[in-house]
Amino acid sequence: MPSLLLASSSSYRRELLARLRLPFTCRSPDIDESRRPNESAFDLVQRLAREKAAALAAEHPHHLIIGSDQVAVLDEQVLGKPHNFERALEQLTAASGKSVTFLTGLALLNSSTGECQIDCVPFTVHMRELDRASIERYLHAEQPYDCAGSFKAEGLGVSLFRSTEGSDATSLIGLPLIRLVDMLIKEGVSVP
Repeated sequence: MPSLLLASSSSYRRELLARLRLPFTCRSPDIDESRRPNESAFDLVQRLAREKAAALAAEHPHHLIIGSDQVAVLDEQVLGKPHNFERALEQLTAASGKSVTFLTGLALLNSSTGECQIDCVPFTVHMRELDRASIERYLHAEQPYDCAGSFKAEGLGVSLFRSTEGSDATSLIGLPLIRLVDMLIKEGVSVP
């Protein structure tokens, strides 16, 4: 079996991949994550997932390389990582009482054969009505500035949700394990 490599510096993705109990290593790819003019959110996350995996292929020629990228979409607008309190406050205020769809691009590149499996897994959260004080308490407690849309679903972010819908809850955290297992099986990897 080729070695498994996660093309990410995300601790969230590392924790998710560890659930599969397969040995893997992590490397952070250096790519430009800018959105192209007129690029849909769906196309963006698939392209970035593929580029993250491809960026490490030359250095890791006998690996299965996992690339993943996520954006949140609200009212057809892409919400990226807020990076600071003010931007996170804006994102969560805008999302109050609405539905936000998280699109997670996933790529599995076999660097030996060049074959790359790519998918995009959607997951929708329906938000509670949120007042400014609730949002500020959440932001001070979680500081989700490195999370798309300012949501840290594996923590207190779940308290902001009225309901969720999707086929793979792990996609909300940034690595859709159900779809990844399908891809690994296609590559001949036995997952317990």
